[in-house]
Amino acid sequence: MTAEAQATNPPHVIIIGAGSLGLCAAVSLADGGAKVTVLEAKSIASGSTGRSVGVVGTQFTDPDEILLRRYAFQHFARWEDAGLHFNHIGYLRLARTTAQMALFERSVGMQAEAGFRAKLYQADELHRLVPHMDVTGLAGGIFGPDNGFLDPHELCMFLAERLKSLGGRLQQYCTVTGATRQKGGYRLETTKGVVDGDVVVNAAGAWAPLVAEILGQTLHVRPERHEGVMVLLDQPLDYTMPMVMDLVNGEGTGLNFRHEKSGELIAEIHKVDSTRAENPDDYNEQCDEASKIHLAELLLERLPHLPGARLGRGWAGLYPVTADHRPFVGPIDAREPNLVTAAGAGGYGIQLAPVIGQIAADWALYGAPVSTPGMEILAPSPARNIA
Repeated sequence: MTAEAQATNPPHVIIIGAGSLGLCAAVSLADGGAKVTVLEAKSIASGSTGRSVGVVGTQFTDPDEILLRRYAFQHFARWEDAGLHFNHIGYLRLARTTAQMALFERSVGMQAEAGFRAKLYQADELHRLVPHMDVTGLAGGIFGPDNGFLDPHELCMFLAERLKSLGGRLQQYCTVTGATRQKGGYRLETTKGVVDGDVVVNAAGAWAPLVAEILGQTLHVRPERHEGVMVLLDQPLDYTMPMVMDLVNGEGTGLNFRHEKSGELIAEIHKVDSTRAENPDDYNEQCDEASKIHLAELLLERLPHLPGARLGRGWAGLYPVTADHRPFVGPIDAREPNLVTAAGAGGYGIQLAPVIGQIAADWALYGAPVSTPGMEILAPSPARNIA
């Protein structure tokens, strides 16, 4: 649709899902002049978003990953100016080999070009960032002082309020049960009546394959179960623990931990052995005892001297992942450009949500990611949309 046509007859875009991806897409669409309706089967951030640890980081070695975060951070900066709280505690990614340190050195340069600050630390310097860390087996790390975390619920409520101020509509506890094509758009049947629109964006997270099926399409996004645990300390640390990640391009334990609040850390493992797809309507939402033991062993190895550390409550959430571990953003079928998918961000949904939302909005309004050149590669093409 041309800009002139939009001005006189803005499209009505229906977004399915009120997690971070759906709400970011909604805000970008409303900013672009579209009429927006968000349909959420449960409540805002009730899916994967609400069970996220909310980390936002740029310490990657792939230039495309850094480019995506450059776009995302432009949104975060504006939203922070508008009142969103961003906890800038820093992000430290650990390296176990000299080869990984060489990748990190190149990352520092790529991040600088993208406007991010990052610095290399040798193993014997890591105690400056995390005094309690045992550096055995490490070569060093890369640290971004401006990275940190967001509260997922606060982010989604902030976006919902922003959408409302732009004239958008959000309907909670409204499940899509059917869909039919009609001239110029789509009719969605829901548990709260019928909704007609010109464009539909599937941002249903772990439920995105089920929504795609209702829309007559096939989407290969696998809901992958991950677990998190609170770490309770007898005494607060005298410094703020940054986010620490032991994973580089699939290598490492996947252990990560960070400051949550005074006397509390959050820890999880950003890596799973099972490839089994979970049923988002029927999976174990609690942390297994065996997983707690494994996590405790990894923490004891890396943080052996934390003051009175013990595990608190645990939980499980779902990472919606694709075969190539990159998100799907765009139409599944080029013959139906007004059915747009925004799903499969894995464990990086919060930090990529602003750019995924921006790209999805571009597809809905202009038929291409005009504001993020080159991001056509994220469309769920037949070559990518595989099991």
